[in-house]
Amino acid sequence: MSPATLPRPIQDVAAALDLPQEALVPYGRHKAKLDHRLGAKDPRPGVRTVLVTAVNPTPAGEGKTVHTIGLSMALCRIGKRAIATLRQPSMGPIFGIKGGGSGGGAAQVLPRDEVNLHLTGDFHAVAAANNLLAAAIDTSMVLDNPLQLDPERVTWRRVLDVNDRALREGRTGLGGTANGIPRDGAFDITAASEIMAILALARDLGDLRKRLGAIAVGTSFGGALVRAEDLGVAGAMCAVLRDAIDPTLVQTSEGTPVLMHAGPFANIAQGNCSIVADRIAAQYGEYIVTEAGFGADMGAEKYLNVKCRISGMRPDVAVVVTTVRALKFHSGRFAVKPGSPLPADLGEENLEALEQGSSNLAAHLATLRKAGIPCVVAINRFPTDTEAEIALAKRLALAAGARAAATSEVFAKGGAGGIELAEAVVAAAESGEAKVRLTYPDEASIADKVRAVAELHYGAGSVVFEPRAVEQLGRIEAQGFGLLPLCIAKTQYSRSHDPKQLGAPTGYEFPIRELRVYAGAGFVVPLAGQILTMPGMGRTPAYRGIDVDAQGNIVGI
Repeated sequence: MSPATLPRPIQDVAAALDLPQEALVPYGRHKAKLDHRLGAKDPRPGVRTVLVTAVNPTPAGEGKTVHTIGLSMALCRIGKRAIATLRQPSMGPIFGIKGGGSGGGAAQVLPRDEVNLHLTGDFHAVAAANNLLAAAIDTSMVLDNPLQLDPERVTWRRVLDVNDRALREGRTGLGGTANGIPRDGAFDITAASEIMAILALARDLGDLRKRLGAIAVGTSFGGALVRAEDLGVAGAMCAVLRDAIDPTLVQTSEGTPVLMHAGPFANIAQGNCSIVADRIAAQYGEYIVTEAGFGADMGAEKYLNVKCRISGMRPDVAVVVTTVRALKFHSGRFAVKPGSPLPADLGEENLEALEQGSSNLAAHLATLRKAGIPCVVAINRFPTDTEAEIALAKRLALAAGARAAATSEVFAKGGAGGIELAEAVVAAAESGEAKVRLTYPDEASIADKVRAVAELHYGAGSVVFEPRAVEQLGRIEAQGFGLLPLCIAKTQYSRSHDPKQLGAPTGYEFPIRELRVYAGAGFVVPLAGQILTMPGMGRTPAYRGIDVDAQGNIVGI
């Protein structure tokens, strides 16, 4: 299909998958909601799941989304019915430093601007439901407080989909008794909301409604847990989210299908698209190509221990995306800062730095192999890469346990640039080698679960719970949440909690400063190091380059 014919009418994309037209709700010409009930059945026998992950991200960029898209196109080119499943991008990073999340070059999701901005309004629905609950909490407390909710022990936070550092901490209810009870409050970015996590994990509308009611918002003066259901607001929240449970069908730059749904960040949430999207793809595709956010220590770990635990689905193969530049960066020899130009010497041949920095790739491969997942390394080729560097990167990947290592040029060539990768992925997925093992059993204590993840996935030597976390840990287990899985929040730039520790740090102390319960989502969130749940803008935010031209086209994303 030539670029001139794209994007295709969304009905044509649906028809190519044999999707029932009555389950399609078009939003314009090039995107449509799909009835979530299409995924109600168990996955078809023989369907393969490909988990796309990466080394720890660097300012140079690795191309994980590009490869989720490009690999799905390449699989279609070799005769497989492949469907990519992706998270919807958050507008916070789009206007900040990171930019859009629709791929790039010849491997994009279309319509690009709509994907990166409002799409079908799911992010707005999540924020509205979240803030409706916040308003219900404050209303209940100021009007007789029938639940005896302690204002100092309210844990629910407001959200918005903008990086806004000024809202990280604040005080609400100021200006007199008519405005509420003064108390400390805070905003998170929408992608960090528990409701976003719930949207990504709910199997159907009934499950969504149940999870919303189970949200814990604080405790009473007597120590009783107060939930959204107790406030009588969970039904209205579900009404706000009724259409958001349906994933959105869009397409790649080669007209192949993409299901885009939910958008939890991987550093502060579970970092994977919805279970609903994967289950629909498992009904209508042969290959599901799904992306896990950030490095394998983040999105892939949470895919394994949170999403797989709840969905029952398992990956057949993992694709670990890297670049020559990223491996050299992880040597620690280059001064690179987010938002600043890359140093010229990062693009020069340096085999010694590449070999030293490959420790990061090797560590992730070792973790995935211990989890029973065969791995294929995708080396995202850049024009500055030399043949000697590519050859060394392949040798290092194979020596570290990769089943195969393939050079990929999907950014420049689309699906045609990913044929070698696609063939390696099919061979691994159909080998039957996957024997997926979760990191910890349900019955393990929260502390033991943290240690298991920190030691296996992060390389830590020990875990230290700070005093506040120790107190919270005892209360959380006393409230009956000790059997929940974990969704650890930490920096994405390192396997450790410290973004300055590149490569593969080991033997360090991993600090837990705080724990939060996402009772509706069904996991506990330990916060490590200085991770923030509301990002801020930098000195040169991306919004400065975004505009609308005279023809009404959005430019600069």
